[in-house]
Amino acid sequence: MSLMLRALWSYRGFVLGSVRREFQSKYRNTMLGAAWTVLSPLAMILVYTLIFSQVMQSKLPGNSTEYGYSIYLCAGVLAWGLFSEIVTRAQNMFLEQANLLKKISFPRTSLPVIVVLNALVNFGIIFGLFTAFLLLSGQFPGAVFLLLIPVLALLVMLAIGLGLVLGVLNVFFRDVGQFFTIFIQFWFWFTPIVYPASILPAEVRGLLAWNPMAAVIQACQTILVAGQAPDWASMLPALALALALCLLGMKLFRKRAGEMVDEL
Repeated sequence: MSLMLRALWSYRGFVLGSVRREFQSKYRNTMLGAAWTVLSPLAMILVYTLIFSQVMQSKLPGNSTEYGYSIYLCAGVLAWGLFSEIVTRAQNMFLEQANLLKKISFPRTSLPVIVVLNALVNFGIIFGLFTAFLLLSGQFPGAVFLLLIPVLALLVMLAIGLGLVLGVLNVFFRDVGQFFTIFIQFWFWFTPIVYPASILPAEVRGLLAWNPMAAVIQACQTILVAGQAPDWASMLPALALALALCLLGMKLFRKRAGEMVDEL
């Protein structure tokens, strides 16, 4: 682990440069440039707020505030978006960087780091705007807001662990990526993001214990909507799975690194 960290630190210029180039290339040849990083998420937040709080007047069970459901929905969608972006990008990172892997010598573990940093930059912009909305609307939860840091850290661990495993498998079995693209759509709707878990039948709520993202998303929603600390014990299975996936992903990567280059 220490050797890997030292190697990543030695190539920090390569990692940061890759993140910067990808961010710049996303808005190259556009008139507004990086302004789209603000306009797109701002539009999403405004739509959710206006549609669900003003037009549909949606209410959460046990929460009568005007923006309760909008905040609940934004919290879930933004957290899921971070998870989905990391996993989706990570499962294709070795395929997308095939030429780089075959021609240049660099720490291969920098690729997952680049994926995570890119996703965090995008998430940071969107979540910063959402935080500004919470402050302006008087819905900011206070100091409990800082509890999002360990929750999001767990989310990132789970995402990159799963993404790394899928990324290695996808090099040898291309159907893996196609299958997961379909699977993650079902996974989204099996996670209480659009709906609260309390409206589900008791027998269906019991199945949520098998969904590691359910506890993580609910933790974000509890912090941002209720202004309360989440149920940490409910996230222990997700933590155990995240650690197991990270270890499995690294083991697969180290064992198959040479074969991956040949396959690519």
